[in-house]
Amino acid sequence: MVQFDIPQYLLPAPTDIIEVFFTDYENLINHSIITIFESISGFMLAVLIALLMGILMDFVDIIRKCLYPLMLITQMIPTITIAPLLVIWFGFGILPKTLMVILTCFFPILVSFVDGLENVDKDYLNLFKTMNASKLDTFIHLKFPMSIEKLFSGLKISATYAVMAATVAEWLGGTVGLGVYMVRSKKAYALDKVFASTILIVIFSLIFVGVVQIIRKKVLKNRNV
Repeated sequence: MVQFDIPQYLLPAPTDIIEVFFTDYENLINHSIITIFESISGFMLAVLIALLMGILMDFVDIIRKCLYPLMLITQMIPTITIAPLLVIWFGFGILPKTLMVILTCFFPILVSFVDGLENVDKDYLNLFKTMNASKLDTFIHLKFPMSIEKLFSGLKISATYAVMAATVAEWLGGTVGLGVYMVRSKKAYALDKVFASTILIVIFSLIFVGVVQIIRKKVLKNRNV
């Protein structure tokens, strides 16, 4: 049996990675709390802004025609180039990381929501028109309920990006968070800690997606009752 003597600073053994969760758990917990807070707050604000913007674009057609192409263009800018600017403008605290999460999560939610609002069955819309329903009533009782499934598709996509966006922002400028922990570990050639923090990021992202999926099932079940 051939054995390979690979240095730990090149590729740590799985046992070394698992050991980090026990020997350095306090640091991991402290950094994780900050990253999770940035991810949740940024994600929730992205949902709120996307919903408000989607409603506004649905009610005012000129706003949709003017803003939608601009938003599409902004998504072509790599987020990794935006993060350093946010650090320069807003410092090394939590705010720039939260803004990074908002910028990353906002567009998929908005696109899915607007797409759901625009693809409501025309027969239903005509039915509401024959009943002289106002635009607000049509939105509340028809468009919004019919767009919920599309909205949750955008939420699931954004949920996978939230923790990653916060981590990337921490890489490029921060004092605490899993991204900072990873950078410090990398510079110290402690790859076992880098892998441990990466595993945590994956776990948190899966939890985010799982929570969105649970909420989706409950909302759609209640809608169909």
